[in-house]
Amino acid sequence: MNATQQPTAQPAPPGTPRRRSDARRNHERVFAAALEVFGEFGLQGTVPQVAERANVGKATVYRSYPVKEDLLDAVVRHRLSELERISAPALAKADAAHAFGTYVILLFEHLACDRLLSEALADGRSTGRTGPLLDRLAHLMEGAKTAGLVRPDANALDLRIIFCGMCLQLVNIAERDPELWRRYAELTLQALRP
Repeated sequence: MNATQQPTAQPAPPGTPRRRSDARRNHERVFAAALEVFGEFGLQGTVPQVAERANVGKATVYRSYPVKEDLLDAVVRHRLSELERISAPALAKADAAHAFGTYVILLFEHLACDRLLSEALADGRSTGRTGPLLDRLAHLMEGAKTAGLVRPDANALDLRIIFCGMCLQLVNIAERDPELWRRYAELTLQALRP
C-alpha cells in the first residue's frame, strides 16, 4: 500500500447494527494498526500490539474481532484484495496461456514485501485464509496447461506443495530480497513445465 492510500476497515456483516461514530473510528484505527503490526511481525503479531498501536484497549479490539484469528482473516482478505488490484492490469494484458506465469512472477515479487501473506502461504494450516489465492493459481495453471506450458499431469496439490514450499523456505531463512523471490518464482514455473 502506498503512502497516500488509507486502509479501509472491513465492512460489518449484513444485519449488524450501525455503530456509533466513535466506535467506527476505533474500528478503523484497529484495522489500520493490524495492517501495520501483522505487516511487521507476520503471524506472530499480537492483539496487545494492535491495541497499543491503535491507542485503544484490548477490549476494543475484541469487540470487533472476538479472537486473533478473526483479525488475521480480515487483514489477509484485505491483503489479497490489494494483490488482486495490483495484479489486475498485468493479467489483463496477458493471454490465457501466459497469465499463469505472469501471475506467479508478480505474486512472488509481492510476497517478498508482504510478510503476513508469505507466512500465511507458508503455514499449511492457513488454507482457509489463502484458499482463494491458491484456487486462482490452480485456475490459471489450467489455462497454461491447455496451452502446453504446464505439464499435463500437474494438479492443484502439486502447485500447492511447490508454491507453498518455496514460500516456507524463504520465510524460514527470513529472505526479503524481491530478486531472489523472483528467481524462485521462475524455478516454480520450471518445475511445472512439460
